[in-house]
Amino acid sequence: MKPGLVWLMAVASGMTAANLYYNQPLLGDIGRELGASGSSLGWVPTMTQVGYASGMLLIVPLGDSLERRRVIVTMTSLVSLALVGAALAPGLGWMVAASFAIGITTCVPQLLVPFAAHLAPAAARGRVVGTVMSGLLIGILLSRTAAGFVGTHLGWREMFWIGAALMLVLAVVLRVALPAQPAVADMSYGALLHSLGGLVRNEPVLRLHSLIGALTFGSFGAFWATLALYLQNMPEHYSPQVAGLFGAVGVVGAAAAPLVGRYADVRGDRKINMLAISVLLVSFVVLALLGQWLWGIALGVILLDLGAQANHISNQTRVFALRPEARSRLNTIYMVSYFVGGATGSWLGTAAWMRFGWAGVCLVGGGMALAGLIVLGLGSARIARAAARGA
Repeated sequence: MKPGLVWLMAVASGMTAANLYYNQPLLGDIGRELGASGSSLGWVPTMTQVGYASGMLLIVPLGDSLERRRVIVTMTSLVSLALVGAALAPGLGWMVAASFAIGITTCVPQLLVPFAAHLAPAAARGRVVGTVMSGLLIGILLSRTAAGFVGTHLGWREMFWIGAALMLVLAVVLRVALPAQPAVADMSYGALLHSLGGLVRNEPVLRLHSLIGALTFGSFGAFWATLALYLQNMPEHYSPQVAGLFGAVGVVGAAAAPLVGRYADVRGDRKINMLAISVLLVSFVVLALLGQWLWGIALGVILLDLGAQANHISNQTRVFALRPEARSRLNTIYMVSYFVGGATGSWLGTAAWMRFGWAGVCLVGGGMALAGLIVLGLGSARIARAAARGA
C-alpha cells in the first residue's frame, strides 16, 4: 500500500463524492430557472442522498464478489452520464430524477474506502482510512466552493458539464493506476444482499455505529442543505459563491481526519465518538447564537465539519475491524444508514427552514446531534453488559 496509491484513492474519493453536493449552493439559481421554490426544491438534494443510499445498498456489496477495479471504473463512467442529465434538465421533475441518478452512480467512494482498508496492514488501517476519508470530505466541502464560483460566473448548468468531463478523465486514470483486486467472497448477487440482514442481526457494534452515523450525518445535512437559502435571505442577499466559500472553511475540520485515524489505530474505546458528537452539538449552538454574522457561521462550520468527520472515521474504523471478508457489505450497511440519515436531515432542515427559519434549522441539527449522544451512551452500556455476560 504505497503512499501514492493512498493519495490517489483520497483524491478520487473527493472528486466523485463532490458530484453529490454541486446542487446545494446552486439551489436558489436552479429554483429560479426551473420555476421551483420551498419544499419542492428540497427534493433535489434529498433525492441525491436517497440515490446515493440506493447505490450503496444495490451496488457496493458487489465489491466483495467482483473485481473491484472494474466496478469502480464502470460506475465512474456512468456518473458522467447522470451529470449530463442534470446539465440538460428542462424542469424540476427531470432535475430530481437526474439527481437520483447522480446519487446512485456516485457510489465510487464507498468502493474505494473498503478497498483501501483491505490493502492496508492492520496496524495502519485507521490512518489509511482516515486519509482516504479526509480526501472524500475535502472533496465534499470544496465541491460547494467550486459550484458556488462556477454558478456565479458561468451558470449552474456549466457546473454539471464540468463535473461530467472530470469523471471521464478520472475513469481513465483509475483504470491505469488501481491494482486489480480479486473477489474476496464467492457469492451470488442474491446471496450478497441476503447476507446483509445476517450482518445486521449478528453485529451489535455495526448496529450502534450505523445509527450514530445516521443521526450525526442528518445533523450535518440539515445545515448544508439550507445554508445557501439562508445566505440569500439575509439582508445582504449573498450569492451562491459565498455559500460555496464556507466549504473551503470546513476544510480546516476535515484536515483532522488522518489524526483521528491514528488515534483509532491505538485506542479501541468510544471516547472519540463522544467528544466528536459533543463538538457537533456545540456547532449548532454557535450557529444559532452567532449565525447573523459571516464569521459566526464560519466558526460553526469548522466545528460542524470537525465533529462530523471525527465521528465518521471512528465509526468506520470500528466497523471495518469486524469481518475482513465482508468489508464492502459492512460498509454498505453503515453507509446506507449514514446517507438515509443525511437525506432525512436535508428534508427536515429544509422543512424547518420554510416554517421556522434559521432557528428551526439549528434546532433540527442540534436535536439530531443530541439524539446521537443519547444513543451512544445507551448503546455502549448495552454492548458492555453483553460482553460481560459473555465473559
